Order: sequence, then C-alpha cells, then structure tokens
Amino acid sequence: MNSFLFDEFEKTSAAAWKQKIQVDLKGADYNDTLLWKTNEGIVVKPFYTSEDRTNLQIKTPKKAFNICQSIFVDDEKIANSLAINALKRGANSIQFRAKTTFNYKILLEGINLKKVVIYFNFSFLDDAFQIDVFKYINSKNTYFQTDIIGNLAETGNWFINLKKDHNQLENIIKSTNNCVSISVDLYQNCGATIVQQLAYALAHANEYINHFGAEVTSKIHFNFAVGTNYFFEIAKLRAFRLLWEVLLKEYQVKNSQAHIFTKPTIRNKTLYDYNVNMLRTTSECMSAILGGSNTIANIAYDTIYHKSNEFGERIARNQLLILQKESGLNMPQEYANGSYYIESITQELAEKALQIFKEIEKSGGFLKQLKKGVIQRKIKESQVKEEESFNNKETVLLGTNLQQNKKETMQENLDLYPFVKQRNIKTLIPPLTRSRISESLEIERLNSEKNKNS
Repeated sequence: MNSFLFDEFEKTSAAAWKQKIQVDLKGADYNDTLLWKTNEGIVVKPFYTSEDRTNLQIKTPKKAFNICQSIFVDDEKIANSLAINALKRGANSIQFRAKTTFNYKILLEGINLKKVVIYFNFSFLDDAFQIDVFKYINSKNTYFQTDIIGNLAETGNWFINLKKDHNQLENIIKSTNNCVSISVDLYQNCGATIVQQLAYALAHANEYINHFGAEVTSKIHFNFAVGTNYFFEIAKLRAFRLLWEVLLKEYQVKNSQAHIFTKPTIRNKTLYDYNVNMLRTTSECMSAILGGSNTIANIAYDTIYHKSNEFGERIARNQLLILQKESGLNMPQEYANGSYYIESITQELAEKALQIFKEIEKSGGFLKQLKKGVIQRKIKESQVKEEESFNNKETVLLGTNLQQNKKETMQENLDLYPFVKQRNIKTLIPPLTRSRISESLEIERLNSEKNKNS
C-alpha cells in the first residue's frame, strides 16, 4: 500500500504518548495506575509502539493446523466407528488414548493411514507393541506420545523402573519415528506459570537428548495446554519455537522445527455455569491457532463431569471448524508477526525461560531436580498463588466465583468425579497432580446442595 496518506501525519514518540497519558491521569501515578506485573514477572504496559518491536524470526508451520478428535480406546470397534464418524464430520486427525494394548488392525480399519494424522497416547509402556503399530501404519503422519519422564512426574513412578523404561524407549527410538513426546500440558494443568512451562519443556526434552544423543531431536514432539491469557498463550507457543531452535543449535542440529500438539487447559474449566467453558475453549483454541500449533484437539464443555458424548464432542470439533473454515484462520501462523505487544512478551518469556533452563542444567538437569522435588515445589508455589488469586476474585471465572447462579444445581448431573482423587500408592518421588482452581469452591456448593436435600 502506498504510504503517502500516512506521510501527512507527524510521528509521535512513545515518550510523547506517555506524557499525554500522564496529563490525562490528573495527578495519578502512571506506573502505579497503568502498569501491571504478571505471575511471570513481566511488566505489561498500557501501549506498545514500534520501539518495542523485536523483529523475531519464528519458523511456523507452512500447513493449516490439523483438527484432531481425541478418542479413548476401550472397545476397538466402537473407537473405530467414532474415529470414522469424526473424520467424515471435519476432523483430519485422531488421537487414540489407551490404557492397555489393543487390536490395532480393527481400530484402524477404514482409516486412510497415509492421509490422516494419528496420535497414540498410551498410559503404558510396551516397546514391542508400539513398534508393531508403527510398522503396520508405516506413515510419517503417525505420532506416539510416549514420555517416560512425564509419566514419572505425574505418577511418581516409572512405568517399570528407570533402566527398563529407558531400554524400552531406546528400542522404540531405534525402530520408529515421532516417538518421544514432552508432556508440557502436565505442568500447565498443575498450575505452572508460562515461564515455568517453557523452561521445563526445554529441560525435559534436553534429558532425552543427553541420554539418547542429538539424533533423537527429529523424533521429539511436544504436547502443550493453553489457558485463557489470550496474548500470552500465543506468545508462549511462539517463544517455545525460538527456544527449541536455540537448543538445537547447541547440538548443531539444523532444520528441525518443533511439532506442537495443543489442547485447551482443564485448569480453568468449571462445574457450575459449564456453558462458559465453551467461551473459554474458543479463546484458547484461537491462541493455539495463532501461536502456530500443528494440531489442535479441543475438549468438550462438559468433559470434567460427563462421560464422552456425541453432543459435547461434536460441539468441540465444530468450534475448531468454525475458526478454521468460517473465521479466516485457515493459515494464520504468521498473523502475529509484527505485533508490537506479542513480539515484546514473546521475547521476554523466552529470555526468562532460558534463564531458568540454564539454572536447571547447572543443578544437574531436569530429572535430578524432579527427584529432589524442586520442580514439584516450584509448581506448587505457583499453583497456590494462582488459587489464592481465584479465592480473592482477582482471577475471575464467570459463574463460579463471580455472578453465581444460586439456583443452579449439579449434584444429579455428575457422571464422573470432577475433583482430584487421593492416591494411596507408594511413589519414588512426589507426583505432580493436575487440578482445577475452582475445585474447593465447587465442593462447598455441592455439599450445600446435599444439606438442602437431606
């Protein structure tokens, strides 16, 4: 576009804008009134200018994001039917979750394995089974979300033991592609700050690189969760791509972009006024899209208290379809380029995360910090701070801690237990526990319902 129209106006410096704002504040202090500090330690300004531009060069995917349907494998025929139905209705990717081995030939029957992007998320470790599945599919579009360190962090135990877990994973790495996943979503859903998520993701991945060598980098991919801090979540994903590239350069690895699988967080989802969850997931999916996710799997608005159902899953899938097909977000990976605000916070997040990463490495690495309980303690501190903010109504979840519908009842609608369950097993390390910030308040409301009905 010709710039002659804009040349008629004099440029205004950031200092001049700040001076004008200070006058309009009529004596109120600019810093105290308009600057705010995030949990990540980033000071957010009321306006950003070209002086804040960092000209970041972020390598984003060149293809449109994949719309993924997540399906639990209990009965192979049912799971196969659900997958084919989802593909007919707009999905082009499937995530199969399973607790035990299954008949993969029945599960995958009728699915175009060369075209459809498939993710396998196993809560077990079986190298022979995983290798067999890979050989059967024989496609570069297949990803195994296998993470032995993530399992240790979440359960407190190895699948088998340290040596056997690493031996089995080594067999898997030698025989399959896209076979190591970094469960960054765990840290987000436990209450970690964005900077912590980025730092732990990098340190977590570095454990695998140190153990298996730089060659494994081409087989690593990342599983993120995004919250409703819209611009910061966009910046988070973009910052991680920068950090991953920096780490790979240290290992002299070239042309290996991070593959990012993203879901909305569970942490801010609510039991009461549950329809607001759809607004939250829409915002979160937009952050995932604009942040440059390769694949996005939305979650149903009622996922925390209802069993998987056709209506909830269809709505969740359609949210992504509307964003991609009707909202102009088909190829939006570079939309954030040049945004003064997003570029500025991307740079700050990356720098702060890199600092924490270096501290972890100096202290012996991520696994050593997990075993000492340092990672758990740091996340717990952030979790408590976030929940205090919710309890003080500084963090607002509409319909839950603000503008409650007192007449709404949920006691009779619970198909699933929506709260953290107590674990009574012996663990090697303190486990990280996924939780929602509104749980304590919801328990009070449910108990109140019981008392009224008794």
